Amino acid sequence: MSSSKHQKPWNTKNLGLRLTADFASAACAASMVAPLISMLDRSIMENASGRSTLATSLQTSLKSLVRRPHTMLFSKPVALIFMLYGGTYLTANTLDTATSTVRGEPAPHVTAGTAKFAASSAANVGLCIYKDQVYVRMFGPAVGGPPRPVPLPSFALFALRDCMTIFASFNVPPLLGPVLTERMGAELQRRVSGTTVAQFAAPAAVQLLSTPIHLWGLDLYNRPTASGVGWRDRWRLVRRNWAVSTTARIGRIVPAFGLGGTVNMKVRKNLMERLT
Repeated sequence: MSSSKHQKPWNTKNLGLRLTADFASAACAASMVAPLISMLDRSIMENASGRSTLATSLQTSLKSLVRRPHTMLFSKPVALIFMLYGGTYLTANTLDTATSTVRGEPAPHVTAGTAKFAASSAANVGLCIYKDQVYVRMFGPAVGGPPRPVPLPSFALFALRDCMTIFASFNVPPLLGPVLTERMGAELQRRVSGTTVAQFAAPAAVQLLSTPIHLWGLDLYNRPTASGVGWRDRWRLVRRNWAVSTTARIGRIVPAFGLGGTVNMKVRKNLMERLT
């Protein structure tokens, strides 16, 4: 009885507008990062399949962006990236709004627990696996006939890769940020917060571990097990592409969860503070 008396009432003030703010901030962040990430994802896929080198693929995409920007920006690859990151940001945002509503917290309240990790991972993994199976068919090995189905082990490796990135992007920064802030000087704190530093650093650092998982999943599609390729051959290919692919994936993750995550967080915070 006593616990129910002390329970905060639900915070339903401006709930519809708060959900609109969740969508607007997610769409704003996804729009900013989708074109660049699309080009980087294509280059990684084509480099891993041997269809093109990473540099050549990037040059082709940049030329297309400069010469036919409307075609590039409204293309299927860019739309898939917008769907992926817009959906991921929106899931994290709406979970924060649901939590602040049920717990009676202010509208700008942000969570960092298991529920957020589970919800964000489920959205990101599901959307990313769909995106990857389309990308690998579009930019994988140039073979005759219809594209092969993506094997289940590749799906599993892609899911593990995404869970690692989501944890580093949504759960680590709120926990690591205050620790970094305490160790930053007063002058540096006026320029940047520890949470912002963690928002960029954590997703980038985890790519050192997740990139070989990503490359192994791609190789399982590019060179099916039935072709007689052994794990030693696969590991040699992964090791050969590790450095350049890690650099490229850091180049795509920093915009996606560093820049995109920061834009999503700050736009949402600004909008929510106006609705309190």
